[in-house]
Amino acid sequence: MIISGTLINVLAVVAGSLLGLLFHTRLPQRFVAIIFQAIGLFTLALGMKMALGANSWLIVVLSLIAGGLTGELLKLETYFDGLASRLAKKLHIGSKRFNEGLLTAFLLYCMGSMTVLGAIEEGMGGKPELYYLKSVMDGISSVALASGLGIGVLFSAVPLFIYQASLTLFAFWFGTFFPEQLIAEISATGGVLLLGLALNILKVAQIKMLNLLPALIYVALFAYTSWYFGWTI
Repeated sequence: MIISGTLINVLAVVAGSLLGLLFHTRLPQRFVAIIFQAIGLFTLALGMKMALGANSWLIVVLSLIAGGLTGELLKLETYFDGLASRLAKKLHIGSKRFNEGLLTAFLLYCMGSMTVLGAIEEGMGGKPELYYLKSVMDGISSVALASGLGIGVLFSAVPLFIYQASLTLFAFWFGTFFPEQLIAEISATGGVLLLGLALNILKVAQIKMLNLLPALIYVALFAYTSWYFGWTI
């Protein structure tokens, strides 16, 4: 099955999230708060590491600007908040924490180069060993995330499945068109997004992260165009 690695990854996140939610209901608020801060610091460090891997900062900056303008135009943050709030209301949970948990988990699970490389490996017929490794890492991470951020982490399994399955199927059809530069710039742009997310988690800033997500589409377009025409920017 082409997306078997993704399915295992999703199941690992669900299992880890359920375990984390069990801890979440039993932990005093002060422990939840320190877990929340630890997640923020980890996200900050991971984002910096990924961002520094950029081959072209110009592509990353242009992608973030174009993505931010597109997100603002489409009002992605407002649309997502409304959708998540309605779902949270049905589940009788606080919508703000639900939104934070879902978005934080999704970005952490999906922004790394391992996601793209795993999709290429599986989509082109290889054994999804990268996704097996990623499943272990995400499963462990989801325990800590759900302990601090709540049930939104569990629901992040849905966009995780859609994103990784789509990448895998795309690699199945067009895998030979994935240049190394494309992977590097997507990972670097994802790292910058994680930096913004970390600032939000640590309450240093209030950045509209969802409005910046279209940057991932633009960076793929810009990086591939640059590679295809041999431009150095």
